[in-house]
Amino acid sequence: MKLTRILSISLAVLMIVALVGCGGSKRQPIELTLSTEDSAAILNAAGIRLPDASEAAGAGTTVKWCAHYDPFQNYSEDEIVNTGFYTFKEKYGGSLEHVEVEFGERWNELSRLLLSNNAPDLFPGETAIFPNYVMKGMFAPVNNYIDFDDPLWAEMKDYAYTYFGLAGNVYAAVISADYGHVVPYNRRVINEWGFDDPAELYANDQWTWDKFYEMCLDFSDPDEDRYALDGWYFSASFYDSVGQSLVPLDTETGKFYSNLDYPGFERAAQYLYDLNKNDCTYPWWNSWSCRDNSANGAGVKDGKCLFWIVAPWGFTDTLANNALTWGDIPTEFMFVPLPRDPQGDGKYYITSSPLAYCIINGAENPEGAALIITCERFKALDPVVKAIDEKQLRETYGWTDEMIEMNKICLELANTGSPIVNYNDGYGNYLNEIVGNDGKIAASGHPTSRDAGMSWAQLKETYKDRVGVLVDELNADIEKFIANGGAVDRDSLAAGVAEEGEATE
Repeated sequence: MKLTRILSISLAVLMIVALVGCGGSKRQPIELTLSTEDSAAILNAAGIRLPDASEAAGAGTTVKWCAHYDPFQNYSEDEIVNTGFYTFKEKYGGSLEHVEVEFGERWNELSRLLLSNNAPDLFPGETAIFPNYVMKGMFAPVNNYIDFDDPLWAEMKDYAYTYFGLAGNVYAAVISADYGHVVPYNRRVINEWGFDDPAELYANDQWTWDKFYEMCLDFSDPDEDRYALDGWYFSASFYDSVGQSLVPLDTETGKFYSNLDYPGFERAAQYLYDLNKNDCTYPWWNSWSCRDNSANGAGVKDGKCLFWIVAPWGFTDTLANNALTWGDIPTEFMFVPLPRDPQGDGKYYITSSPLAYCIINGAENPEGAALIITCERFKALDPVVKAIDEKQLRETYGWTDEMIEMNKICLELANTGSPIVNYNDGYGNYLNEIVGNDGKIAASGHPTSRDAGMSWAQLKETYKDRVGVLVDELNADIEKFIANGGAVDRDSLAAGVAEEGEATE
């Protein structure tokens, strides 16, 4: 599908200019430039303004973006245009250089760049940065470059300071709170089995663990290679659905605490045990691979998998690629939040996944990084941009009105009430190995993990003391960081990163 079709109503002119790529196998970005007339419309939001181009710090500069992915530049005509980066490029004359690193090596790569005095400027503001990598000195306070009292940031100031704040500073500029894992499914398969549609069950407040379990039990048959449940981190998602985190942040004290005594986790552990006992989950853990080499949605279209739990990135590939595994998107595909705990408080919970950006400590161009961040935040508020984004979701990804509405529901769940914020790598390597999304407790929900079949009482007996010690150590590090006013010496950076990667039992 050509982008001229995607934007045919909202936009007038599209020019595609190939940029010169460097490096033999690197992708070559293409520059997608919207018309000047439409640019004026995109940059118009009532009451909230961007800085004037002639006065904005960072205008006309190149920002080095360090990550395993690039959400800003386009590498295909089928991709959605990032209107925040477009604003930075068109209004402020800025450009971007992608410093690509492997996902699993991103911390080590970033530390090497810092220690060689070659720090990039901008980094994803994932929860994994906090507080561990902040305390290792990898990131600069973003409030040194962004005014969170500006109306542009008013709605996200509390979120940023609450979940990314240390020693009076905030280390990630939160653009918005996105949602994490949901339950995608194929409606044709659901209908063939005579099941109630999960979206209708959710609308009627009947989408519960019990309903989910009934479907999984009826559907699964190992002899036919049918397993109802698959995907990365699905067991962690069920723990989140009780409305608590295993090691949450106390937003009053700014310290973490062990929450393993919360009774909802015992219910979740028993629930996952029953799913495993009845062969409802795909037995992939030993080989570290889901079905079909971990292709997102593998088996869903073919009726081999009923629910492949994943965050939205797992089903927002191109329309053609999505259809290969999920089925025809406009007519067959749908998603809902995780079912609710029938013995819980009656609410649906979803992991809150903040869309945020960090400025790297020692960055050569922190002002340019802050300007891109500002453009991204403006994009999140501009109703014209929202309309363009929605149209692109329809045209590029094939989303229907119902999917658009469900997307809004999930976003509301992630933004209101008590967000379920999990820090994973941000806890530090050792604690993450126990309570993270693929940590030992979450892994117990997979049929071939070492701890599969353990009761919650056994899991607590195995890990509670160790979690308590690690949480105390984490809080002691936080106290030390605050006492030092957020200062980190160069030796601490090198030593702190070097200790990463060692496993614990």
